[in-house]
Amino acid sequence: MQKGNIGVTTENIFPVIKKFLYSDHEIFLRELISNAVDATQKLKTLASKGDFKGELGDLTVKVNVGKDTITISDRGIGLTAEEIDKYINQIAFSGANDFLEKYKDDANAIIGHFGLGFYSAFMVAKKVEIITKSYQEDAKAVKWSCDGSPEFTIEETDKLSRGSDIILYIDDDCKEFLEEGKISSLLMKYCRFLPIPVAFGKKKEWKDGKQVETEEDNVINDTTPLWTRKPAELKDEDYKDFYRKLYPMSDEPLFWIHLNVDYPFNLTGILYFPKIKNNIDLQKNKIQLYCNQVYVTDSVEGIVPDFLTLMHGVIDSPDIPLNVSRSYLQSDANVKKISTYISKKVSDRLQSIFKNNRADFESKWDDLKIFIHYGMLTQEDFYDKANKFTLLKDTDSKYYTYDEYTTLIKENQTDKNGFLTYLYSNDKEEQYSYIEAAKNKGYNVLLMDGQLDIALIGMMEQKLEKARFTRVDSDVTDRLIEKEDAKEIALEAEKREILSSIFRSQLPQINKVEFNVESQALGETASPIYITQSEYMRRMKEMANIQAGMSFYGEMSDMFTFVVNVDHRLVKVVLKDFEEKCNADLASINEAIKEFENHHVELKKDQEGKKDEDISVAEKDEVSNVEKNIAYQKSKKEAILGEYAAKNKMVRQLVDLALLQNNMLKGEALNNFIQRSLELI
Repeated sequence: MQKGNIGVTTENIFPVIKKFLYSDHEIFLRELISNAVDATQKLKTLASKGDFKGELGDLTVKVNVGKDTITISDRGIGLTAEEIDKYINQIAFSGANDFLEKYKDDANAIIGHFGLGFYSAFMVAKKVEIITKSYQEDAKAVKWSCDGSPEFTIEETDKLSRGSDIILYIDDDCKEFLEEGKISSLLMKYCRFLPIPVAFGKKKEWKDGKQVETEEDNVINDTTPLWTRKPAELKDEDYKDFYRKLYPMSDEPLFWIHLNVDYPFNLTGILYFPKIKNNIDLQKNKIQLYCNQVYVTDSVEGIVPDFLTLMHGVIDSPDIPLNVSRSYLQSDANVKKISTYISKKVSDRLQSIFKNNRADFESKWDDLKIFIHYGMLTQEDFYDKANKFTLLKDTDSKYYTYDEYTTLIKENQTDKNGFLTYLYSNDKEEQYSYIEAAKNKGYNVLLMDGQLDIALIGMMEQKLEKARFTRVDSDVTDRLIEKEDAKEIALEAEKREILSSIFRSQLPQINKVEFNVESQALGETASPIYITQSEYMRRMKEMANIQAGMSFYGEMSDMFTFVVNVDHRLVKVVLKDFEEKCNADLASINEAIKEFENHHVELKKDQEGKKDEDISVAEKDEVSNVEKNIAYQKSKKEAILGEYAAKNKMVRQLVDLALLQNNMLKGEALNNFIQRSLELI
C-alpha cells in the first residue's frame, strides 16, 4: 500500500472546497459524470484508430445510490497507479490563496481555473474512493482512497472490467443527495443530453399494485439531441416535439432557428421564438447553454444579445468552457463573435420568413414584435437590418413595412411644415370615436398597443426623416395635422369666454387630473365637446413607467384640454339660453369690471417710470383696492355662470358625455348621468 499527501500548496484544500464552493455544491454530479463520459469517449476514439482492439461492450455510465454512498461507474479507459498519481494526487494549485480570495463567490471560476472537477466530490463527501482498471493490457486494478484530508492511500485491488467506479461517502450535512428524487432532478438538469448513455438505477413497472424494479437500465438521457442532427433530416414536427420536451407547459413556438457553424468557432443549437402572452414577462434564463452536450447554465447574458435572451432553446459550444464565469463571458473574444453571429442569424432568418411567406409572418407579428422591437431599441446594428421586415399595423388590422406606410400616408398626412404625421391609437375601444373622426377625414391610424411601442415611437421620430407621432386623441381632429394657419373664430372673445366658464364650472375634481378649457370653432358637424390630452406630457408619463430616471413625470398630474365647439347647434342653444336668462344680471357686473379695469390702467400708467420707494402708500393701496374690486366682480360673474350651468341639464349632459367617452365618469356622477338621461328621454 502506498500512502502520501496530495500535492497542494495550501495546508488543506478540502475546507477551501467546502467553504468556497458550497453554494454550488450540486455540480459535483455534473463534474463526475462528465469525467466518466470523457473517459468513455476517449476509449471510443482509441478503438476507432485501432489503438484499442478489445470489445467495447456496454458503455453506459451508471449512477447508483446506496444507504450512505453514491457510486458513479464507467467502462472507459480507466487509470493506472501512475496516472492516479499524476492526475489525482498532483493539483496545479500555486498562487491559490490570492485567487480563492478574489473568486470566493464564484465556484465555477475556481473549479475551471484549477481543473478541480474530480475534487468537487468533496463538497458533499467525507470520504471518496476510486476503484479503477486501465484499458491497457495486463493493467492492474487499483484503489485510491482519501478521507477529506491531504492524506491518501493507494493499493492494488480486484476489478474484473476496465473503467472506474467513484464511490462517495456522503457527509452528514449533505444527506439530501442520498434521496432518489434529488439525484434524478440533478441528472435531468445536467446530464439529459450527454453523448454517452447514463443510467440511474433500473426502470420500474407496476406489479401487484406497487412499483418494482426490472432488469432494464433506467437511461435518463438522449444521446443524440435534436441540435446535434442535420437540419435536412428534420421535420417541423421534430422541432415542435423537442420544444415540448424542453418546455412541457408552453404554447407552440412561433419560429425556430437551427444554428450550425464550425468556423471561426464551433456552435450548434436551436433557438425558438416563444409566444409571449402578457406584458414583457421577460422570461430571460430560458436558453440553456451546453458544452459538448453537458449543461452549463441558463444565464446566457453576454453569450447572446440582450434582446435574444427572450428566446428559448439550446446553444452548445465547446469554445465556452464547462466551468464558465461572468468575468470570462464579458472578456472572451469568441463569446463576442458568437453573440454577433447569433444576432445576424436571427435577422437573416426573420428576413427570409418575411420574404418567402409574408402572410405567415403577418399572422404571427403581434406575438413576434416584442423580440424585434426590443432588439431595435437596444442594438443599433439590429435596427438597420430589422427595419426592412418590421411591420406597422393599422386599426383595420392591415400590415405595412415602414416604406410601404410612408408611401400610403405621405400625400394626406404631411403637415404645413413638411412633417409626416403618424397618427396612432393604443386602445381601439377607448379611442374609437377619435379613430373614426380621423378616418372620416381620410387619415390612417396605426395601432400601437405593444409594451415597448411608446419607446419605439421615440426612436422612430429620431430615425425617420421629418416624422412625428401623434396619438389620435391628443387634439381635435382638425388640428391633428395642421395644413394651414388656424382660421379666425367668428364668435367674439367675450362670448367664447362665457362658454368656457359655463362648462369649466361643471368639471369634476379628479385626483391628479387637471383640465384646461378652451372654446374653438370646429364646424357644425363635429362633436360639441372634445377632451384631448397633450401628446408630450402623456408620452413623458408613459416613458416614466418603463425608463429609470423619469419617475418625476409619473408623479405629475394628467393634463387634459376640454374643448367646446362653438359651431355646434347644442352649444349655440346653451349660449342663447344663457344670454336670455342672465345677460341682464351680467350687464351691470360687466360694466363695473370695465370701469375698474380702465381705472387700473390709468393708475398703473401714472406709476410708470417711478421707483417703488417713490410710490406713496396711498397710491399703492388704491391700486390694491381696484384689483380687489375687479376680482370681486369677476367672482360674482363666475357665480352667476356656475349657478346657471348647474341648473342647465344640457350643460351637465354634454360635460358628462365627454367624461364618459374618456372613462372619467364614475360612481355618483355616473348614476346622476343615467338618471338625467332617463328624464331627458
